[in-house]
Amino acid sequence: MSLAFRNEIDITVWLAGAKIADVAIQPRSRPPLTRLFAGKPAQSLLPVLPRLFSLCSVAHQMAFLSAVEAAQGQEVTEATARRRITPVVVERLTDLLRGLFVGPFALNGTSAAAVRAVLQASTVLGSASEAVSDPLRGEALAQIKAALAALGMTGEGQALAPGSALATYVERGGGEGLSPPAVEQSFLTAADDLEVVTRLLADGATYSDAPELCGGIPETGVWARRARSEPVPPAAGTAARLKARIAEISRLCAWLEGVDRDAGDGAIASYRLGAGKGAAAVECARGRLYHAVSLDDGDRIVSFEFLAPTEWNFHARGPLVRSLKGAMLSAGRRGQDTVRALIGSFDPCVGFNLSFRETGHA
Repeated sequence: MSLAFRNEIDITVWLAGAKIADVAIQPRSRPPLTRLFAGKPAQSLLPVLPRLFSLCSVAHQMAFLSAVEAAQGQEVTEATARRRITPVVVERLTDLLRGLFVGPFALNGTSAAAVRAVLQASTVLGSASEAVSDPLRGEALAQIKAALAALGMTGEGQALAPGSALATYVERGGGEGLSPPAVEQSFLTAADDLEVVTRLLADGATYSDAPELCGGIPETGVWARRARSEPVPPAAGTAARLKARIAEISRLCAWLEGVDRDAGDGAIASYRLGAGKGAAAVECARGRLYHAVSLDDGDRIVSFEFLAPTEWNFHARGPLVRSLKGAMLSAGRRGQDTVRALIGSFDPCVGFNLSFRETGHA
């Protein structure tokens, strides 16, 4: 399959002296799913989705399968629904681990072995299937927890061992070069699902390219999930977001061990929107993912749309822009690196290009 679409986000930060005056985002272009798959049998798309969506491929498959079943009017048993949640939670955990440790995490002699152990065990966990025994999954989880403990994760919550590799990493990326503004935050939740999927099915790419709810652009992802259980500060910098990611990793490990059963709440939801029309939402690492489908009488695709978390968080008026616009920035490389770290903490599902310009040079 050869697809021509731009899979990067361009971010321009406009500076007025030490203040971020504005932030301009040129979003990625997304695959036109209806044009690609109209007329094809719905079930034939399941093996194609992992090639089309290399990140969160399990979440995309579960979202599409659940949306198709809703369109067909199928009732999913409680046992099947529970069985599907586990691979979604596993993928969320492995994606959060890779996002934390691949790339920005600086390796040294004491942390390299533990990081390798985390990534190797997460690969085992992520490749597990229904045929893989529980002891093997338990062994992978035990290896992950032991490696995380060696890096400074002391248990559930956001507490990190002082002086540990993780504590140093969070402190280094803590955003001393950036003073984010206090802003009114809003978050995407399962209560918004029905409005989102109804508009997604009705308006297609017009909506999914630039989504909104009542004129606002809510945030989705780790920070939004944290806000469900506790108050969050009005100015959320890189350090706070990294700590929230670390705390969620701990909770997901506990869920897979059968200790914390709340982590899977709302992981998959489906909605029947009329005859031959259905949608689903899946909570993945980066936030809430939506699929909406319309089928003909032969269960062939009439329309197929998706809305990923990145379209909310990297909206031209979205959470990232609100977190940067009006912030005070340290001069030179230090301030620029801090902005880059904050963007990375929003965890886009594609690469991004970052540039800085002075407003007088517009």
